[in-house]
Amino acid sequence: MSLWVFTAQLRVRALSRSQIVQKHMKWEQDNETSLVIIKGAGEKAFCAGGDIRAVTEAGKVGDRLAEDFFKEEYILNNAIGNCQIPYVALIDGITMGGGVGLSVHGHFRVATEKTLFAMPETGIGLFPDVGGGFFLPRLEGKLGLYLALTGFRIKGRNVHQAGIATHFVNSEKIPDLERDLVSLKSPSEEDVADLLNSYHFKCKADDKFVLAEHVDKINRLFKTNSVEEILQNLKQDGSRFALQHLETLKKMSPTSMKITFQQLEEGATKNLSEVLVMEYRLSQACMRGHDFYEGVRAVLIDKDQSPKWKPATLEEVTEEYLKSCFKSLGNKELKL
Repeated sequence: MSLWVFTAQLRVRALSRSQIVQKHMKWEQDNETSLVIIKGAGEKAFCAGGDIRAVTEAGKVGDRLAEDFFKEEYILNNAIGNCQIPYVALIDGITMGGGVGLSVHGHFRVATEKTLFAMPETGIGLFPDVGGGFFLPRLEGKLGLYLALTGFRIKGRNVHQAGIATHFVNSEKIPDLERDLVSLKSPSEEDVADLLNSYHFKCKADDKFVLAEHVDKINRLFKTNSVEEILQNLKQDGSRFALQHLETLKKMSPTSMKITFQQLEEGATKNLSEVLVMEYRLSQACMRGHDFYEGVRAVLIDKDQSPKWKPATLEEVTEEYLKSCFKSLGNKELKL
């Protein structure tokens, strides 16, 4: 058999997205490759996303990178989601943005105590893309919508307890796990699952899910027909938890939050490929808009953490504008 192990770095990946897609196609066709493992390069992160600054600069001047970056990324996400070979992501570190897309659609995601998961895109004028519209609404209750709108960070075993990772293994055991995975001869998906389970069940599960006491409240407060209603619910609830998240949401891009809400509503009934086509439309709408550039400036460039959103309120984000974001791109549609 053949085995492929490749790395996802913080900014520059060991293989480009287009190269990995080509590798996937070869793996599917050669009948020799029987296992794919993806892991982070270095100790800090699995993958915290792509070079957003480069995309920002490209978008400002109408460079094709603003189209190609998202197109290649989503094609790769789709290839991972439809991979017939067992695909194991060792998310031993920061897993955000593009790193989520490289892991969450595969068969297995192994979290460790070093894992830090978040989809913080509404804070930079974007939306939880890379197939977020597919996996987030499929988490239990309204947890996915909560994570998507607030950008709440989940750490360690909580990533498994939230339903994002399939397994949890102590970080020090990852080298042993990888060695044992590589040692499997012509492994089936069941063989890989059995091995991962053997490691998972050896870990003590004595820590409580960080959101356990708030799950009912999240399900109640976030089960609405609009983002405006969510903010009203949080204000009326008046608990410390609710008011903290009310303040968080007030800082997010109103446009991004409305796009995200509809993205997850529609994504709940679409397959992954359909979601990615929808998200490509949304990515290009963000490239045409204001908030993405302002969010990147405030958070990543000037770091003043004070973005000036336009429109500044949820009420000013019209239904007509939202419809335009989800509208077909014609001959520029994402082809999968």
